[in-house]
Amino acid sequence: MSDFVQHAQHGDVHVLRLANPPVNTLRTEIRAGLHAGLAAAKAGGAKAVVLIGTGRMFCAGAEMTEFGKPRQPPSLTEVFDAIEGFPGIVVAAIHGSALGGGLELALACHARVAAPGAQVGLPEVKRGFVPGAGGTQRLPRLIGPEEAAKIIISGDPIPAEKAVKLGVVDAVIEGDLEAGAVAWAKAAIGKTFTLARNRTDKISGQDPAAFEAVVAGLLKRTRGQESPKGCAEAVRASFTLPFEEGLAKERDLFATLVAGEQSKALRHIFFGEREVLRIPGMPAEAKSLPVERLVVIGGGTMGGGIAMSAANNGVPVTIVETSEEALQKGLARCHANWERTVASGRLSQADYEKRKALLTGSTDFEGTVEKADLVIEAVFENMAVKKEVFARLDKAARPGVVLASNTSTLSIDEIASATSRPELVVGMHFFSPANVMRLLENVRGSKSSWATIATATEFGKRIGKLPVLVGNCDGFVGNRMTGKRGPQVEKLLLEGCLPADIDKVMEGYGMAMGPLATGDLAGLDIGAAVRKARGTVAPVADAVVALGRFGQKTGKGWYMYDEKRNRLPDPEVEKIILDVAEKMQVRRRKISDEEILDRMLLPMVNEGARILEEGIAYRPIDIDVIFINGFGWPAFRGGPMFWADTQGLKTVRDKLARYAEATNDANLKPTALIEKLAAEGGTFAGMGR
Repeated sequence: MSDFVQHAQHGDVHVLRLANPPVNTLRTEIRAGLHAGLAAAKAGGAKAVVLIGTGRMFCAGAEMTEFGKPRQPPSLTEVFDAIEGFPGIVVAAIHGSALGGGLELALACHARVAAPGAQVGLPEVKRGFVPGAGGTQRLPRLIGPEEAAKIIISGDPIPAEKAVKLGVVDAVIEGDLEAGAVAWAKAAIGKTFTLARNRTDKISGQDPAAFEAVVAGLLKRTRGQESPKGCAEAVRASFTLPFEEGLAKERDLFATLVAGEQSKALRHIFFGEREVLRIPGMPAEAKSLPVERLVVIGGGTMGGGIAMSAANNGVPVTIVETSEEALQKGLARCHANWERTVASGRLSQADYEKRKALLTGSTDFEGTVEKADLVIEAVFENMAVKKEVFARLDKAARPGVVLASNTSTLSIDEIASATSRPELVVGMHFFSPANVMRLLENVRGSKSSWATIATATEFGKRIGKLPVLVGNCDGFVGNRMTGKRGPQVEKLLLEGCLPADIDKVMEGYGMAMGPLATGDLAGLDIGAAVRKARGTVAPVADAVVALGRFGQKTGKGWYMYDEKRNRLPDPEVEKIILDVAEKMQVRRRKISDEEILDRMLLPMVNEGARILEEGIAYRPIDIDVIFINGFGWPAFRGGPMFWADTQGLKTVRDKLARYAEATNDANLKPTALIEKLAAEGGTFAGMGR
């Protein structure tokens, strides 16, 4: 038979097992094995065939490393033709997940059964293209175009139990899935099954207006992204065109989108999120230290979010606070967050009770810390305070226990100097809200051991985060790079822009919020305090803050806000900007959207190159993954370094040099790395290859 598809026989029922673990992607050998296996089952007189996966799931879909390369036969279409033309019935037995091409394989079968908790979905939209093997045509014929659009445009999987109610799956099978699926198939021999491609009951009489209303709601959340629109167009074809014409429409959309810049960006991030977990230079023998109990110092917004992340993922955690009042306030905030999730239907009451039981609190610093396997400090962002806490932790924690700081800017080496175990000190920079945001910037100190780094990495993965290891410097990677954008915001405001001009361009690029609206949300007084501590000034921003305009919390910042927190332009801010510009003798002019975008992004790219030169980030992809997962950068843009490559580094170099001279900003002088890559015709993506 095939090493990639195992063939077993149970009387009239044959079993074909996909054997490309752990996720059984539909690589050439799998497709060939399925095609041959179906032919062998037909020749052997099988009345039913069960398709099932080995490893942890049924099938994760297409083998993306084959994209852009000549496809070897058989195609998925040929495999599906063999399934749909089989003289008996073909049943897909789904455990783990059936995603993308994996679900499309199952949709081509006569029936589908699943293990409890299995998930099915078509996530292609998240890779920048539409399902390309009939998913947009077969799924609507099973469950209706509107329900299919929700699954395909969101790209989110649904559990088997919901899939049964919708009609994607025919039955959920308890116990041994293969044995249960074989028994189910035996019982179904002789029954009539209508293939999805031949179903018309769910698409006939479809109300186009109802479909368009559903689609409009779904597309509201996908500003600037092309693949969701393509998915809607493909699903629309399921009830406006015959099946074969709908397939042709889907294939055309797939081919166009997969060759586009957005799909390349999304695949860049997809593979990058796996690459960042491979830490260059880490010895194979480096093992993480066991963590059975976490202690978080500080129950504020960040500390509570970190503790929730641990409890959400089954880790017992204790919050330590300085007073009972502060402790109860912190615990209540965590409970309230979970209760809101229960009320929204996204968390069951039983799961809430489990999480609540894993979260405890204490005001006994030493007594609690001595029982910890890992301590994460999340107190006020002040070096003196941090060092005082770490000196206490060093005395209270058992030997060999890792001490981590959730600092966003401060030196890990200086924090570690307050201890006798600098090799066990590491930064674990969570992003707010910590129970939601996926990024975890782990910061290696000059003395952090490999075991310490491995512990921070593995624990981050365990609590559902994406850990990226970075070096120790002011602001690390993300905050250091965004910090270089601030001076250009000021200059743009002085030279001719209003806040809405800048935010409109950045939101058009795909950011959820522009930089000025984001500042209002975070609080303009926070930025002012940072500038004061560093001895820097921002004439326009400082003038805004001086009037008590701190952002949304005061109802006024760069914008004014109504009772629903809708932002509105404020003439007072325009007057502030004009007055400061006049005082500084800056002649205002009309500034194009292209220039605004360049001046927002190029300073970050230049600083990213500097970070690579210094070894603060290992690879350009590390920077891109950080921005996608922690700073609201649209994934379909691929991150700042990917964006720079799409512009061409010669163009980036020349624009930086021009803006450096025009704005008198030394930070915009092209770095040596950009000069080198531009001269060689190189790219960030090509570094080290």
